[in-house]
Amino acid sequence: MESFAKQFIGKECLIYIMSGSLSNVTGTIKEVQDGGMLIEGSDKQLQVINLDYVTRIMEYPRNKKGKKKSLVLD
Repeated sequence: MESFAKQFIGKECLIYIMSGSLSNVTGTIKEVQDGGMLIEGSDKQLQVINLDYVTRIMEYPRNKKGKKKSLVLD
């Protein structure tokens, strides 16, 4: 997963994690190393996520004008 996550460095992504129940985190991936991922949220706060709990990473969807979609349905 670490090598795949490195492809998203510098991009705003939706990261799906398992934490009791399935949840997601949104933010820009800053760094990936040693089984962890450093994420910067929209409020400039940093968080670290253990890659063992990541189930899916996708770039945040945007519309034709380049704006973020307000509703993401998977």
